[in-house]
Amino acid sequence: MDRPSFTASLVAGGCAGMCVDLTLFPLDTIKTRLQSQQGFYKAGGFRGIYAGVPSAAIGSFPNAAAFFVTYDSTKSLLAGSTASHLTPITHMLAASLGEIVACLIRVPTEVVKQRTQANPSLSTYRVLLNTLQEEGFRGLYRGYGSTVLREIPFSLVQFPLWEYLKTVWWRSQGGTLDSWQAAACGAVAGGVAALVTTPLDVAKTWIMLAKAGTSTASGNIPLVLYEVWRSRGIPGLFAGSIPRMTFISMGGFIFLGVYEKVRRTLT
Repeated sequence: MDRPSFTASLVAGGCAGMCVDLTLFPLDTIKTRLQSQQGFYKAGGFRGIYAGVPSAAIGSFPNAAAFFVTYDSTKSLLAGSTASHLTPITHMLAASLGEIVACLIRVPTEVVKQRTQANPSLSTYRVLLNTLQEEGFRGLYRGYGSTVLREIPFSLVQFPLWEYLKTVWWRSQGGTLDSWQAAACGAVAGGVAALVTTPLDVAKTWIMLAKAGTSTASGNIPLVLYEVWRSRGIPGLFAGSIPRMTFISMGGFIFLGVYEKVRRTLT
């Protein structure tokens, strides 16, 4: 990928990440509290709906920028050596690599953000200090594996579906596609991916919010999913699915729409 394309992916991805994370933050807080072990109202209910927003604000730009730089670089690298019928595989591989890289930035900010969302009486700074004092630097990466294992299946659904919907719409219009249309494709793809991966998101939330030293905090995803199912049944596995789907559908529209718009402007 040449330098102008690299810069476009970096800036467009970062702007898209900040727009969606800050615009839809209240929905994310509600989703986190619905999924927390202590229950929605004990986790804060509708109080302090912006608790944890500093963490999201700091991490959203570099996190999204890292994803799209990796995603676009991988697509560009494989474009000339992959047959057209294997294009979805290219998109899946690019999205998976993008998530692995982005999670190096996303997970620490997500840990601090979710713990603040579930404890609105504490500030973001206090939650960060408590995490470092009690668990050290490694505590900021608790849930890294579960986050990656949530994000990769999510991206395996979202991005190939997004690219496919864009291609179909582009062809139906004779080779043109507006940014808002790419955004609409992103909303549909995001909603589908969100529903499918909600149980993994619930597991990730339980792991990040669990008390240090407990079996849940160890990050064993099958064990946590079993624990959720045993204590809360199937509804527990899909706790927060409606706000999550709403958040990600709206987020997909904003995120991928802003990304397309900024990238086209810069290239």
